[in-house]
Amino acid sequence: MPINSINTNISAQIALQFLNGTNRDMDQVQQRVSTGLKVNGAVDDASSFAIAQGLRGDIKASSAVSQGIANGRGVATIALSVATSISDLIADVKKKIIEGMNAANTSEQQNILNADFLSLSAQINTFIANAVYNGRNVLSAASTSVNVIANIDGTVMTIRSQSSFSFQAANLGAQTLSSTVASFKALSALELAESAIAIALGQLGADSRALNFQADFISQLTDSTTEGLGDIVDADMAKESARLQALQVKQQLGVQTLNIANQRPTILQQLFR
Repeated sequence: MPINSINTNISAQIALQFLNGTNRDMDQVQQRVSTGLKVNGAVDDASSFAIAQGLRGDIKASSAVSQGIANGRGVATIALSVATSISDLIADVKKKIIEGMNAANTSEQQNILNADFLSLSAQINTFIANAVYNGRNVLSAASTSVNVIANIDGTVMTIRSQSSFSFQAANLGAQTLSSTVASFKALSALELAESAIAIALGQLGADSRALNFQADFISQLTDSTTEGLGDIVDADMAKESARLQALQVKQQLGVQTLNIANQRPTILQQLFR
């Protein structure tokens, strides 16, 4: 049976312990409500916090990968667009060459055709020179393939250089339609350029499509990782709200209980009256 003492109030100590516990629980719930997280640090749940930090790192790394892929897609898209325009232009060049092969042309007609041919050939090289994105041009004669980071493990994808087409374009530009003989020679150069631009279109199209697929994959992977992170650290706000209300009631009762316990020693005064 506990003794009645003014020095040691066991009831008050027990009530204070429970009140302190309630206050700690309230602090935790209020932090969850204010941050929206049930795991705010290693103190809350060391293993879950460690896993969450790893996932956050993966998400940031995936964001960097997405940015790199976007830059690569820009290079491929510009190159593919320019290559398509060049392919269309080559069809016009071929028409001029075939017309230049006509032995019935007058000198004046041949000169007009030659001027048109030279203008169109120069336009092809202008297209190539302007196929630049973020400082990279895979159509130029001095170009090299572009490696694009494709995953957080360091895997890369490659946008292949089409420098070989530039050499064929330069060879075509060196031709003339000054005569039917020159026109036949120009046709041979054109056929090589046609073959080269067809290869360029096929490779650039494949590289661009692969980058698009990888961009979609990284986006879906990031969304899934973010969802998994939320399952680990996100607080159930409805549950926390209900718990907060319960703790507020518990806190009020704890304060009342402590007040009652603190009044017990004053009752002893009545024994000495």
